[in-house]
Amino acid sequence: MSNTAPQCRRGGQAAPRVTRVAAELVGLLALAAALQGSATAQPSRMPIAPEWRDTAQRVAQAGVPLSDLVPNAPDSHTVQPGDTLWGISTLFLKSPWRWPELWGMNLEQIRNPHLIFPGQVLVLEKLDGRARLRLANGAPGTMPGNTVKLSPRIRKDLLANGAIAAIPLHLIGPFLTEAVVFDTNALDKAPRIVATQEGRVMVSRGETAYVRGDLAGASDFRLFRQLTPLADPLTREVLGYEGRFVGTAEVAQPGSEGATIVPATFKVTSTRLEAGVGDRLSPVPQQELVAYVPHPPAGNIEGHIVSIYGDGLRAGQNQVVAINRGSRDNIERGHVLALWRSGKAATDTTNGSRVAMQLPDERHGMLFVFRVFERVSYALILTVKEPVRAGDRISQP
Repeated sequence: MSNTAPQCRRGGQAAPRVTRVAAELVGLLALAAALQGSATAQPSRMPIAPEWRDTAQRVAQAGVPLSDLVPNAPDSHTVQPGDTLWGISTLFLKSPWRWPELWGMNLEQIRNPHLIFPGQVLVLEKLDGRARLRLANGAPGTMPGNTVKLSPRIRKDLLANGAIAAIPLHLIGPFLTEAVVFDTNALDKAPRIVATQEGRVMVSRGETAYVRGDLAGASDFRLFRQLTPLADPLTREVLGYEGRFVGTAEVAQPGSEGATIVPATFKVTSTRLEAGVGDRLSPVPQQELVAYVPHPPAGNIEGHIVSIYGDGLRAGQNQVVAINRGSRDNIERGHVLALWRSGKAATDTTNGSRVAMQLPDERHGMLFVFRVFERVSYALILTVKEPVRAGDRISQP
């Protein structure tokens, strides 16, 4: 393990520096920002301790050091449809996941962030070696000369209320319903395809399948095939079972289980794979188009990549991986995690002999957690230098 990597032990106490940094970030998130303007978020019921408010006042007033800004950061930016909070932050910050520090996010809005809308102008203020963002008042002649104003783009990655999202939702949207971790027997009693139209072996989009089982009043379903065990790379403990997503289907006609069994008639509405007899059904959950807020874990996190989603053995930028940490480990949606590359074996030959060495681990990427189960979470690879493999280490950023 690298002597430069963050050190922790699961369930142990965070190092003093990490505790201080986490406290400052949590405290900062407790302060409502000046850039909130007229756009407000729904309040959280999470309590805000007085010491968090004190820390928030101190950190928010300070802003971020100018050294944390990217070279040639613009003086302002006009928000456009298609923008994301992450994308805007890359215009200003070397580490875009730290934008709550620059924007002054508050604790209540860690799950319900400040709503930023297309057309608003964000102005970068620099004072005494520090920088902060605020909303411009829009008065004529108040825009700085070094302003980034992008042309309109396709209206995507907007929330239902018109606010922009934190990260590109089109990258994770499909996985909000497709990437599912089940308990051992979660699909054993689920509705199942028992026959196909005209006895076909497989059915595709628009074709008919016949289903038995308790539909529990639902009408839209996901289709899954075999469950794949997700094992911890170190302990080999099975953390859950990943369903192989087949497609979606909807009820066309209900069935009956009387003296004569009549299966329900389903229409296959989409397919990733062709559906067949034996495939199991699970109701489509309501998809939440939330503005995920990037933030670091409150304490130390140490874990590993469990698997690459899909059939690949390696993953790159914008691909999805499963990690061996979940809600029981205090992982939350929006957590940003660092990726580490294992140090390679090397030999020291400089002293007249050959001495085996292990080079330190190197940080080479960043993950963004977007779906959390009890013992497993799914994360999007935001940046990476080399292909990611199962077993690679993760930590707090």
